[in-house]
Amino acid sequence: MKHTIKIILLVFFLISCQSDSGVLQTLFNFPQDLKEVSAVEMTSKSNLIWTLEDHGNAPKLYAFDAKGTLLRTVSVAATNNDWEELTSDQDGNLYIGDFGNNDNVRKDLCIYKVNVADLEKEEVQPSQQTTFFYPEQTEFPPKTSEKFYDLEAFFESNGTFYLFTKNRSSASDGTTLLYTVPNLPGNHAAKKVGSFITCPDFRSCAVTSADISPNGKKIALLSSSHAWIFSDFKKDAFFGGKVQRVDFGDHSHKEGICFIGNSKLYVTDERKKKNGGKLYLLDLDQLKSKP
Repeated sequence: MKHTIKIILLVFFLISCQSDSGVLQTLFNFPQDLKEVSAVEMTSKSNLIWTLEDHGNAPKLYAFDAKGTLLRTVSVAATNNDWEELTSDQDGNLYIGDFGNNDNVRKDLCIYKVNVADLEKEEVQPSQQTTFFYPEQTEFPPKTSEKFYDLEAFFESNGTFYLFTKNRSSASDGTTLLYTVPNLPGNHAAKKVGSFITCPDFRSCAVTSADISPNGKKIALLSSSHAWIFSDFKKDAFFGGKVQRVDFGDHSHKEGICFIGNSKLYVTDERKKKNGGKLYLLDLDQLKSKP
């Protein structure tokens, strides 16, 4: 009987140690005090892995090495209303997306730029502030059927920010709206340029992060349970090409994705009790090789 119990416990342990049915490989756990890791980004100028925490946490950036050692903490002289995402440009500058908008009531949506040279410092001032608004939104909050304006996902490419909304409408079918905003200081009207339907289950399919590959030939959207990889598009008509849906095989509060090279990505999730709070690797080449 004791041997049977040991075998059952061993099987349970092995199952529990598997990461997302083999699709995601766990690389390391973030420190216990970083419970709400909400983004991940690597710049073109270093091997550091950058992250931040969202609403209710300190306005700080955290840099890790590939083994999960915290190497740097940078305090940013800006308010963390609801920091949700990180991106970078070709020069290695970081951008903080302070645009989380669960209730669709914010009129202070903002993107902060931190110069690459300042990322060596312990305290920094944003070098640029880009604010924006959605011309289609006329009520704050809008009707529950029109709550399209939450945002947790963006990236920068060739002087333009690409924003992918998180649909919180009462009849949400999983549609994410794609907006563009110029990477310039000042206040700008976001321009709606496309849309994509992920899947109708909000809990599993609402978009929480996005990134573009270094060669500009792929983009990735993330949700708690899936990733969508777009390729073979023309210019920035991202939704006009091919799309591959990746099912992680589990559900956790995944909120960060970024490319490392053109076929591998990092994915992060928030810690909920004893689950999550990890950095994962998603290898697109391994997905292709699977039967």
